[in-house]
Amino acid sequence: MTKETRKTEYGNESISSLKGADRVRLRPGVIFGSDGLDGCQHSFFEILSNSIDEAREGHGNVIEVTRFADRSIMVQDWGRGLPVDYNTKEERFNWELVYCELYAGGKYQNNSGENYEYSLGLNGLGACATQYSSEYFDVTVFRDGHKYQLHFEKGENIGGLSKEKCRYEQTSTIQKWKPDIQVFTDISIPLEYFQTVLKKQAVVNAGLRFILKDEESGETFVYCYENGIVDYIREITREDGFTEIQFYETSTRGRDREDKPEYKVKMQIAFCFNNMTNLLEYYHNSSFLEYGGAPDKAVKNALVYEIDKCLKARGKYNKDEAKITFADIEDSLILVVNSFSTVTSYENQTKKSITNKFIHETMTEFLKQQLEVYFIENKVESDKIIEQILVNKRSRETAEKTRINIKKKLSGSVDISNRVKKFVDCRTKDLSKREIYIVEGDSALGACKLGRDAEFQAIMPVRGKILNCLKAEYDSIFKNEIIVDLLKVLGCGVEIKSKHNKELNTFDLDNLRWNKVIICTDADVDGFQIRTLILTMLYRLVPTLLLEGRVFIAESPLFEINCKGKSYFAYSEKEKADILSRLEGKKYTIQRSKGLGENEPDMMWLTTMNPETRRLIKVMPADVEFTAQMFDVLLGDNLPGRKLFIEENGSKYLDMIDVS
Repeated sequence: MTKETRKTEYGNESISSLKGADRVRLRPGVIFGSDGLDGCQHSFFEILSNSIDEAREGHGNVIEVTRFADRSIMVQDWGRGLPVDYNTKEERFNWELVYCELYAGGKYQNNSGENYEYSLGLNGLGACATQYSSEYFDVTVFRDGHKYQLHFEKGENIGGLSKEKCRYEQTSTIQKWKPDIQVFTDISIPLEYFQTVLKKQAVVNAGLRFILKDEESGETFVYCYENGIVDYIREITREDGFTEIQFYETSTRGRDREDKPEYKVKMQIAFCFNNMTNLLEYYHNSSFLEYGGAPDKAVKNALVYEIDKCLKARGKYNKDEAKITFADIEDSLILVVNSFSTVTSYENQTKKSITNKFIHETMTEFLKQQLEVYFIENKVESDKIIEQILVNKRSRETAEKTRINIKKKLSGSVDISNRVKKFVDCRTKDLSKREIYIVEGDSALGACKLGRDAEFQAIMPVRGKILNCLKAEYDSIFKNEIIVDLLKVLGCGVEIKSKHNKELNTFDLDNLRWNKVIICTDADVDGFQIRTLILTMLYRLVPTLLLEGRVFIAESPLFEINCKGKSYFAYSEKEKADILSRLEGKKYTIQRSKGLGENEPDMMWLTTMNPETRRLIKVMPADVEFTAQMFDVLLGDNLPGRKLFIEENGSKYLDMIDVS
C-alpha cells in the first residue's frame, strides 16, 4: 500500500452532523459545560428549573426531590401538568417537542408575551438535553382528567405516549431518571449538592416549599423561606448584626442598547452589617450567579460610591488618607440580590454570570438612591457602618504592611544559619530525619550542641522568656526578634485566622524544615514557664504543627541517683521512689537535676537527645476547645478564671515555688 492510498480522503462526503440524542450524548460538555460531575449536576438543575418556573407562575407551591441510592433522581411538582398530548399547531406531540427537540418548549414568548415571563429555564434545552443524557427517563403527568406516561432509554422513546383516564386530587408532573455513566464521567451527585441547591432556591422563591428525600440516608429535609431573602439574611446574621436588615424592591423597563428590544427587570436587594459573618450572593431568575456579573458590579459601585461620599461629608477620613475599597465594606457585609428579567444575557450556558448592561446601570442607580436616603434617615446606624468600614480599611492597610514586613523577615532559607543568631543547623537535608531542639538560653545551647548528633539534630536557643503571644497584637509579635528568629528557623510561615488580618497568612506545612520540633527547657518553674510560652507561640502562630503531631517536649530528669558507679535517672518523684526501693540496703547518692547548661554532653545525649533512651512527649490537643480554654485561663485575658484555677490547683505546686 502506497503512502498516497493510506491517506483519508477529505471531500464532500467527509462532513457530517450529530443527530438526535447524539447531539448531547457525544458532546455533553457543549450543553452542560462539563462531561463530569458538574455537568451531571447541571442536568438535574435543568429539570428542577422547569418545576420552579411553573410554581413561580402561581401553579403549585411544593416541589419534591428524591435522591435514590442507585443515583437515579425524581422531581415532582404540583403545577398544571406538562402538556404532552398532540399539538395541532405544530402537528406533533408536545412530548416530542419537550423531550426530543432542542430549543423547543413553552417558555418562549407567546402572542401575549406573558407565558413564563421570568424563566429560570429559558433556553429550551433542559428537559430534552437531560433526557438525552440519561440511562432512562420516565415521565408521569396528571392533567386534563388523564394520566400520561412516557419512557425513554438512552435518548430513545420506547412505546410512545400512554394515556388513560384517571381521577386525581391535583395536577402534577413526575420525572424520574438516571444520569448515564456512558455520558458523564461521574454521576454520584452528593447529598450536599441537593441540599445547597434546594436551600438557595427556597431563599429566592419566597414561600415555595422544597422537600428533599434521600433514600441512601433515610433522611428528609424541608426548605422554605416565607419572606425570602430577608428571612435568609436574618438566619445568617443571628444576633451578631449591628444594623437592622434593609430590604429594597423595584420593577423597571429598559434596553441594553438603543437598537435592542426593551425588557422588564425586577430586583430585590437585602443587606445588613455584621462583624462576625460576611456573605455576598447574587441570583437572577432564581439561578445562583457564582461569578455575579452585572449585579455584582452594581452592588460594588453603589456601596463604594455612597459610603465614600458619606465618609467625606462627615469628615471621617484622615488627611491624605486613601479612599475605601469594596474589600473594606465586604468584610462586614451580608447582602443578597434577587433579580429577574424577561431578557437575560448569560455569560455561558451554565448561567453563573450575567452581562446585561441595563441591569448593571439601573441596579447601580437604584441602590445609590436607596443608600443615600438610608444614610441620611438613619444617622446612628450609618455612623456605626462607616466607623466599622474605616476600622476594616485601616486594619487591612496595617495588615498588608505587616504581611510585607513578615514576608521579608521570614523569606529565604539558603543562608539561614548566617542570619539567625546562634542557630546551629544539622547536616542532613532529609526532612524525615531533621530535628530542631528549642533550648533555654546560651548555656543549654553549649551542652546540647556538644551532646547532640550533628547529622540530624539542630539547636535553636531562646534568650529568656519570650513574649506572651496570646495577649499581644500581631504588630507587637512580629517586632519581637526571638519570635521572628524562631519562625525563620521553622520555615513554614504563620497562620492568621483573624478576620481583619487574614492577609498576613503565609503558612505552608510543606515548607516546614523539620520532622520534629522539640522544646527542651530546665525542669524547674522558670523552665516550665518558658516551655509554656513557646507552646503558646506555636498555638497562636502555627497551630497546625500541634494538630499534625510535629511538636514534642523533651523530658529532662529531676534526679540523678548514683550507686556503685552506675547512674539512674528519675523523671518524677514516683520514679525516684521506685529506684530507691530497688537499691534498698545499698549505698547511693541523690542529686537533684541541674540546669541543662550544667549537664555533661554525654548525660545530655543519654537523657535528652538519644532517640533510643530519651523521653519525648508528643503535644496533641485531643480537645481543641478545651485546649483553647486552658490557654485562655493560663495566659489570656480570663483573669477571674485564672484566679479560680490557682485557688483550686495552687496547693499542688507549693513545693515548686521559689520563695524562702
